[in-house]
Amino acid sequence: MYKRILVAVERSDADRTIIDHVKPLAKMCGATLVLLHVADGWAARAYDELNLRESKEIREDREYLEGLRASLASEGFAVEARLAKGDPADEIVRAADAERADLVAMATHGHRLIKDIILGATVDKVRHLLKVPVLLLQSRK
Repeated sequence: MYKRILVAVERSDADRTIIDHVKPLAKMCGATLVLLHVADGWAARAYDELNLRESKEIREDREYLEGLRASLASEGFAVEARLAKGDPADEIVRAADAERADLVAMATHGHRLIKDIILGATVDKVRHLLKVPVLLLQSRK
């Protein structure tokens, strides 16, 4: 069934929602979990273009991602971690292709209308651009 599950994480409580849900699925399928976090602050978005040094945000993102990876590995999961920089939707789509993911899993906050306009609609963009199934869960409050 699934061999590589890309799990988009964002350093929020929503991460626990999606990780808790995909763990049994990964175990059942024997799938590798590929954790992806997209640093999307100003420094991250301009990192390559301006040849910047890693910002505090990027260092903290990397540490968070490595902590998640280590925790899941200690539970016996095959897990890899990737840190991308830029627009979250574009980077999720790019990573899904590059990692040959056959499922993308992510949590949504359930925003509607005004909040989507203000906060962006990453989930909608990802769903429309991906060629693989997308598992969406509304994060627990």
